[in-house]
Amino acid sequence: MIKNDTKAFKPAFGLKNRHIQTIFPSLFRDLDSPSYEVEEFHLSDGDFLECYWHKIEKDKQTTPLVILFHGLAGSYKSSYISGIVNALDKSGFSSVVMHFRGCAKKENLLARSYHSGDTADAKEFLKYIKEKHPQRELFGVGYSLGANMLLKLLGELKKESPFVAAVAISAPMQLDICASKMNRGFSRFYQHLLLKDLNRALEKKLERHNLDKIIGVSKQRVKELKSFWEFDDAYTAPIHGFKSAAHYYKESSSRQYLKDIETPTLIIHAKDDPFMTPQILPKESELSPSVELEVQEHGGHVGFVGGTLLKPEYWLDKRVVDYFTDSL
Repeated sequence: MIKNDTKAFKPAFGLKNRHIQTIFPSLFRDLDSPSYEVEEFHLSDGDFLECYWHKIEKDKQTTPLVILFHGLAGSYKSSYISGIVNALDKSGFSSVVMHFRGCAKKENLLARSYHSGDTADAKEFLKYIKEKHPQRELFGVGYSLGANMLLKLLGELKKESPFVAAVAISAPMQLDICASKMNRGFSRFYQHLLLKDLNRALEKKLERHNLDKIIGVSKQRVKELKSFWEFDDAYTAPIHGFKSAAHYYKESSSRQYLKDIETPTLIIHAKDDPFMTPQILPKESELSPSVELEVQEHGGHVGFVGGTLLKPEYWLDKRVVDYFTDSL
């Protein structure tokens, strides 16, 4: 079901612009940093994930648990992660941030990393969670890249999904369109910032792995990567077994999996998201009966800042908590 509900979110006066909505939370949001217990989860291929657990004060084996999937180059430090962890805590949900490989404090061990359609690691972690915490009801939240991964995961698992409900926020559901959009206009600013982090991480990998021999990537080649298309063509695609960036985008885009989702799922999207265009939005016929697509006129990318300039309110946190509370 598609809902064009323009009344649900109202941007704060003076913060209506898509770029302000996108940038404001990371620069100006005042947050208490949640406390975490860190668990190193070992994967079947010899690598590991850093999982950050935050349990409510009266956590029990029956306390509902929300698994959080961050965006590209994100982590427990991201403002949207701290915000939702705090909001969930106040509403009686414990949570765990499943960092993608190498995204917390430690570099991952293998030459490969993570990507928008990499659901294998999440499947391993979910299997472990179900075995260790069989009495907990599980929920999932994904942001940006993590949202695309979560939607693809739900579509692959179908009725085998362990989640009671899930929310995907600002998901790049058609990756080729998003990669092209990020290489135009002011969106290139975000591309520059993200690629700076990705290239730095890739340079560190070159110190530990002979990527020139494995996939033909040298230090000089890394310096030449100026767009997502170039980065994914040079590294993401070949290191993860894809023929090219185009092949990677085609196989990993979540839009084609939405029809197979059987878990109650809310997709939250802003029409003015500077990371993508409205072309990425699915048609009603592409959604399963379990999927609700909530399209807002404004909100930017993982922004949705309401309230006032002096007293901003972060609408996403409340929307996610309300959706999960209604699902219990």
